[in-house]
Amino acid sequence: MAMTTDLFALVLGLARPVPSYSGLIARLPIAGGGRSIGVSCKMRQRSLSSQHRRQKNRKVSPKRLPLNMNIQSHDGENEEVQNVTNDNIINAPLDTLSSPVTDTSFIMKTDETLTVSGEKDILVNSIDGGGHNRGDGGKQLQNVRLEDLIDMIRNAEKNILLLNQARVRALEDLDKILSEKEALQAEINVLAIKLAETDARIRVAAQEKVKVELLESQLEELKNEMSSRNSTEGGNIVEYESTSRIHNAEFLPLVFNASPLDEELSSLRKENMLLMQDIHSLKLKLGDVEQTEERVSMLEKEKSLLVAAVNELEFRLSVSQEDISKLTVVKSECRTLWEKVENLQALLENATQQTNQAVKVLEQNHELQRKVEKLESSLEEANASKVSSEKSEHHNKQLLQKIKLLEERLQTSDQELQSHILFYQESVKDFQNTINKLEEEGRGKDHGEPADDMPSEFWSRLLLTIDGWLFEKKISSNDAKLLREMAWKRDNQIRDAYLACKGKNEQEAVGMLLKLILSPTRLGLNIVHIAAEMAPVAKVGGLGDVVTGLSKALQRNGHLVEIILPKYDCMQYERITDLKALDVDMHSYFDGQLFKNKIWVGTVEGLPVYFVEPHHPAKFFWRGQVYGEHDDFKRFSFFSRAALEFLHQAGKKPDIIHCHDWQTAFVAPLYWDIYVARGFMNSARICFTCHNFEHQGTAAASELSSCGLDVHRLMRADRMQDNSAHDKINPTKGAIVYSNIVTTVSPTYAQEVCTAEGGHGLHETLNYHAMKFVGILNGIDADAWNPCTDPFLRFQYNADDLQGKAENKDALRKQLKLSSSDVSQPVVACITRLVPQKGVHLIRHAIYRTLELGGQFLLLGSSPVPHIQREFEGIAKHFQNHPHVQLLLKYDEALSHLIYAASDMFIVPSIFEPCGLTQMIAMRYGSVPIVRRTGGLNDSVFDVDDDTIPLQYRNGFTFLTPNEEGLNGAMERAFDCYMNRHEVWQQLVQKDMRIDFSWGSSAAQYEDLYEKAVARARAAASRV
Repeated sequence: MAMTTDLFALVLGLARPVPSYSGLIARLPIAGGGRSIGVSCKMRQRSLSSQHRRQKNRKVSPKRLPLNMNIQSHDGENEEVQNVTNDNIINAPLDTLSSPVTDTSFIMKTDETLTVSGEKDILVNSIDGGGHNRGDGGKQLQNVRLEDLIDMIRNAEKNILLLNQARVRALEDLDKILSEKEALQAEINVLAIKLAETDARIRVAAQEKVKVELLESQLEELKNEMSSRNSTEGGNIVEYESTSRIHNAEFLPLVFNASPLDEELSSLRKENMLLMQDIHSLKLKLGDVEQTEERVSMLEKEKSLLVAAVNELEFRLSVSQEDISKLTVVKSECRTLWEKVENLQALLENATQQTNQAVKVLEQNHELQRKVEKLESSLEEANASKVSSEKSEHHNKQLLQKIKLLEERLQTSDQELQSHILFYQESVKDFQNTINKLEEEGRGKDHGEPADDMPSEFWSRLLLTIDGWLFEKKISSNDAKLLREMAWKRDNQIRDAYLACKGKNEQEAVGMLLKLILSPTRLGLNIVHIAAEMAPVAKVGGLGDVVTGLSKALQRNGHLVEIILPKYDCMQYERITDLKALDVDMHSYFDGQLFKNKIWVGTVEGLPVYFVEPHHPAKFFWRGQVYGEHDDFKRFSFFSRAALEFLHQAGKKPDIIHCHDWQTAFVAPLYWDIYVARGFMNSARICFTCHNFEHQGTAAASELSSCGLDVHRLMRADRMQDNSAHDKINPTKGAIVYSNIVTTVSPTYAQEVCTAEGGHGLHETLNYHAMKFVGILNGIDADAWNPCTDPFLRFQYNADDLQGKAENKDALRKQLKLSSSDVSQPVVACITRLVPQKGVHLIRHAIYRTLELGGQFLLLGSSPVPHIQREFEGIAKHFQNHPHVQLLLKYDEALSHLIYAASDMFIVPSIFEPCGLTQMIAMRYGSVPIVRRTGGLNDSVFDVDDDTIPLQYRNGFTFLTPNEEGLNGAMERAFDCYMNRHEVWQQLVQKDMRIDFSWGSSAAQYEDLYEKAVARARAAASRV
């Protein structure tokens, strides 16, 4: 019976471990109509020698009986096993219909049947039934008849067939549903196409209707116009007729194609035909056009007369405007004088009141003096009476105390009176001095006092004109010096004379200015910058911003500042005012011969600039780029020598020559070894600023001789020999050795480069010259970077009104097609050159981390390193059309302003950063910086959570370790503050916008260095 149960379970697909029975072998052949699948069910044979095992196999546990099968005890041989019902099979779990040795193909086949061979059905060896059950005395189980087993198998087969048929029917239903779905989808596609065609037809009909309405309005206007001009202008009617025909030819086909408008178009055609008939009749009546032509000629003559009258009126208007400008100047001066007089009157009245008070105090003192005298007389009388009573003595003591008190009061009042008198005298003196100053100012208006009513561009243009006359030998060097200093002082006389030169030839202008020459006194220093960059005309990095910003600040402080640049072919010439070439050729030495240079002059940002254009066969500055050429060493050594030659030939005597980076570092040794040694120049002191010690311009020693320097003399460890490669020359080291002042762009960076890790091989040289080496933090141009007046912004704003910042943020999102669904979502920005120094791996990590934190990321910048550029191009392609990331691998000046204004956070994860300007600009626009603590970043950004920093200086988020963990910590703190502490974030933004990062304080430090160097030079010259 146990064997029967397990075989039935096998047929149903229940793969259970089957107990073995001695002498039992079962094989079930399976045959099908189309194909047959052989299934073999093997049972493991066991040894029959052990009587204990035979006895154990005879005991059958009731738990082994299968579900839905009732096994009867033997009362006779006709007892049968109950059949399994179809319902029980169908309701069984699905896994009972599968077997480890069969697959679904077996179940899917409906024609497969199970057959049992007659000769080899199933052999069942009779087992001795001598044993008994232990628990209840046991009843032996009878052998199951073969017919019962076959019936059970056939019932299972029928149930399987029923299941297969039901599944086949389900599959057929599924196929029908899929076919119906495809048919419905085809119908939907057809309907969609028809709908699109209908929409297109509707749009075409609407356009045609608009054209028809426009034609009707034109016809109506032409009717009205023809009716009013019925008798004068026949020629116009002819033109109208042709125009009308063209319009009809254009619009009638459209009208016929628009079936819904047929009725309106038919009426319109009728009206058009009638109108054409009217026009034809009018054309016949109006034949003569000569009168119209005569009228036109008369009108042209009247027009020429009117133009002449207008020109005359414009001339008179310009003259009147000049008079008005002069009148406004006089009015403002009178108003100023009147205010000063009123202030003096108030001061005099105050002094008079104080004098009256002093007189009153004096009278009180006199009264006190009289009382003291009375007391003294009474005391004398008391002494005369010689009263010896205790009361009189006590009274005398009181009197003495009162006398002392009165004397003290008298002394105090005398002191107060004296102070009032002194104050009155000083007030009178101040009043007199003020009157004298006013009189001197009134006289000084006509005697060369400074004028502040003209822009910087005016004075720079005047200085360039004077230098041009000198270089063209139209004036002497002494005359040029005097005229330059008058312009330098912003003298009223030279201003008026230069304005009066307008409209006159150059010879007359020279004569007028030479009449003004006096002996003025100097007001400041003459500073000449020699550099490879200047913003905005030739800008690659921060150097250009520094040259322009520092020069403008020094010029505002009263110094004469001039800049010498190479004339690149790739400059932004539209940003140069009054650019012109001087009518003279200047020659400079290079490679053993003299080469011609063309000198150009112009003003940039109100500063006078000289552009040197070499006429060299190598076309040094006609390369389409500022840096990156194979012969940069030759290009810039040539320029440095030509710049000094220009100063020498122009007769300039600057106090300071300021050169920048290795490209103009040649100036220092050239100046001292050639120009001073030969007696050409000796007035200037050299200041050298290195903006990045990573770039030192080293080259083979033989390259240095091209500019005229003695290689054998300079190829020494204490001069220009490179500290690492002893066979090479180092221009940066030469500038450090030969300059009077050496600076870099931040205090922290100055400390870093004095170490072996940050000095790039120059730390020993810098430490040796530490007395003249200083770090000064750069500033930014507060006029160019000002959210209140920035012309690149769509909405201006300030620290007190941040609404414009939010509007710029929304505008930038629309421009770059970023998501605007969450207006409060923070925008993280990065504007930089993609070079290893800037921490490109951290910038890449910041993109993904920003998305994880729920922000949007913007990157603006490109890389000169090919593999880095390719890497970020791949990232940009990956995030193409992403709603929260935009990578713009270029530099766009206008877009940079908008990104600064729109961003909430600005990331600068530099590995090292000499100064950095972007974090200062970002704070100026209310974008909170996230930076690594290095170089100038450490000098300008202080962590909001650093308790060691005073609260008023905390302005951003910083990290120290240059890895992803450090950056993550700073970004997470910034996002937490932005999203969860809105008031704190708002206050932080406003604080950052109010920080003064202008060039004022930095320029003052440079001025101090300049003046000390010049003072030492003059003291040394006086001792000679």
